[in-house]
Amino acid sequence: MTLHVLSPAKVNLFLYVLGRRPDGYHDLFSLMCRIGLYDEILLSPTSTTITLTCSDSGLPVDDSNLAVAAARRFYESLGSCGGVDIRLTKRIPVAAGLGGGSSNAASVLLGLNHLHGSPFSAERLRTIGKSLGADVPFFLFQGPALASGIGDRLEAFGGIPPMAAVVVSPPFAVSTRMVYQNLNLRLTNSQKRPTKAHFNERAFSPALHLFNDLEAVTLAWHPELVSIKNLLDGQGALGAIMSGSGPSVFGLFFDIEAARAAADALPEDRGWKVFCVGLLTGPFALIRES
Repeated sequence: MTLHVLSPAKVNLFLYVLGRRPDGYHDLFSLMCRIGLYDEILLSPTSTTITLTCSDSGLPVDDSNLAVAAARRFYESLGSCGGVDIRLTKRIPVAAGLGGGSSNAASVLLGLNHLHGSPFSAERLRTIGKSLGADVPFFLFQGPALASGIGDRLEAFGGIPPMAAVVVSPPFAVSTRMVYQNLNLRLTNSQKRPTKAHFNERAFSPALHLFNDLEAVTLAWHPELVSIKNLLDGQGALGAIMSGSGPSVFGLFFDIEAARAAADALPEDRGWKVFCVGLLTGPFALIRES
């Protein structure tokens, strides 16, 4: 059997950095939502080897690729020396603040769990995912979530109204590690931080809640991102913000037609990748048998 698994990107609708932890990580408070931009993964069981072929020749195909690392961690946790052939078609830009690598890892875990008769509970899969990266548990959660801790403590959030997004990814990558290393928490926005209790009582509003502490670093390095935000605002976005550590910027719109009109109005000579997508706020099947 070959299993077809979709691997969606995500955006951070807000991201507050609350402080640095003794272990070097940072405590966060963020609202994360998957979007309709996908990598595609085909999983074919083999005897004992784990192999990866990828449409992007610039990506590694060894254990430094999270898709391979996830497969290896799955079989280690299963206590088995099983194998799988992974074929990865990349559409999510790499190192762009959209979580593509973490999503690939989560999709491999979900797919292998399905292929092997669901030996692991959802909670156990998230524990395995956390060992691979802070964002992996979110992609296993499969719904919008308020994230705290290092991003691994998740609480379902149903207060995102139907919206579309225009995502703009410039032709350069940003190192998440370097962004956090250069973040001066004293210089981030000092406005009152929202809390989980705040969102128990109200829905997400782009005008009130779009915010990202990490913009203080990445926008200073890459002023082009400020121009992208201004262009999206000028095309009628409800708000525009950088996702994660960047460099991808997205603008939110009431519907997909308004988003498409805004995307069509953007300059075509900047080397940007532009995606017009919906926010995935409800259940969505990622696994398809073939």
